[in-house]
Amino acid sequence: MLDVRRLQVLRAVVSSGSISAAARNLGYTPSAISQQLSTLEREAGTALLERVGRGVRPTPAGALLSQHAEVVFAQLSKAESELADLKAGRTGSLAIRYFATAGASLVPPAVAAIRRDYPGVKLDLRLLEPGEALPQVENGDADVAIVVFSGSYSKPGVELCHLFDDPYRVALPKSHPLARKRVVDLGDLADEPWISNEGVPGPCRDVLMAACGAAGFVPNFVMECEDYATAQGFVAAGLGISLVPVLGLGAPQPGAVIRRIRNPEPIRPIHAAVATRSRDQPAVRHLLQVLKDIKTDVAA
Repeated sequence: MLDVRRLQVLRAVVSSGSISAAARNLGYTPSAISQQLSTLEREAGTALLERVGRGVRPTPAGALLSQHAEVVFAQLSKAESELADLKAGRTGSLAIRYFATAGASLVPPAVAAIRRDYPGVKLDLRLLEPGEALPQVENGDADVAIVVFSGSYSKPGVELCHLFDDPYRVALPKSHPLARKRVVDLGDLADEPWISNEGVPGPCRDVLMAACGAAGFVPNFVMECEDYATAQGFVAAGLGISLVPVLGLGAPQPGAVIRRIRNPEPIRPIHAAVATRSRDQPAVRHLLQVLKDIKTDVAA
């Protein structure tokens, strides 16, 4: 195997036309240059230079290796430049997973910020069902997942970064007696017909059930909806009440009103699950900061 550093010496000698000039350019002594060339000739098994007056010129083998050395060092320079871009976060890839309401309000402005500030980073975005995003970070398929998570968490290779808390509001028919209040006690909803807005059991339903349990009742779900907008449509039609997180409120529904809740106020904690291997990437750090900044607008 030819030594890359000795090829660099050969290239310097061929381009300068003399050993002494190459020594000055590389910061070596002429004797050190000569030793490197002698070793390279042994590796190549043939003479690489020949004397011409006070200088040297390459043999056909020397000219061949000098040409290849130029290509090699151009590739190495390119590799160093691309590595520097990758380390600085200017290139690379970022796989982000998120749930539906985060996709509607959080992800678009965050992605726009990454596109603007890190245009060379390739983004892989996927909307996943609750409970599917976090495992993708755990198994290495994603760098960041925006998740609803409460309680303790400890798994190697993943860190949870709390972004903000997303409180629930109650959607009531306009004609409902509680609609006259600015804030509704959760216990006052115990006997109401509830409209579920979670397609599948998961962390969001767990938050609601825990809050209702703390208020001393189990909600009576009379309808199951797949999303927050549909649930609010049923509320507007006077078919029941529904608890909706602030991120999921969307446009107001005619015929429905939104009120705050207390005693207790259900809150779903929004986290970014970050792969430990990715946490120091500049684009990841920027993403997390942008998500925290956005929340002041969407979850106030």
